[in-house]
Amino acid sequence: MSANPKKGFVSSTLSYKGGIGHWSWILHRLGGLGIAFFLILHILDIFMVGVSRAAFEELLFIYHEPLLRPVIWALVFGVFYHALNGLRIIIQDFWPHMFRYQKQLATTVWVIVIVLTVFLVGVDIAGMMA
Repeated sequence: MSANPKKGFVSSTLSYKGGIGHWSWILHRLGGLGIAFFLILHILDIFMVGVSRAAFEELLFIYHEPLLRPVIWALVFGVFYHALNGLRIIIQDFWPHMFRYQKQLATTVWVIVIVLTVFLVGVDIAGMMA
């Protein structure tokens, strides 16, 4: 594939028609970045316990604010996807003949992640309404 110098990084990344493997690659990286961002946020809010208990308590709104719940749900999706897609990658690395089933394995990862995420989002919504 020859790169078009007029295309930007984002447009060339999103326009590549590599199929499910390409989208798995993109989502795996985005999931990893989301997890890293949350880890930094989590370390900072735990650090606040030592600085000021009141400041720590004020920061907890992030986890309980209804408008921010979709961000938490996206994090749950990212964690599940990153973990299960990582297992798919490990399977394919250790058993190269499994590359023949890349599409089926990737689809299986998608189905499991969506089912788990929808279930946990439903539990979370039910908990908020109770």
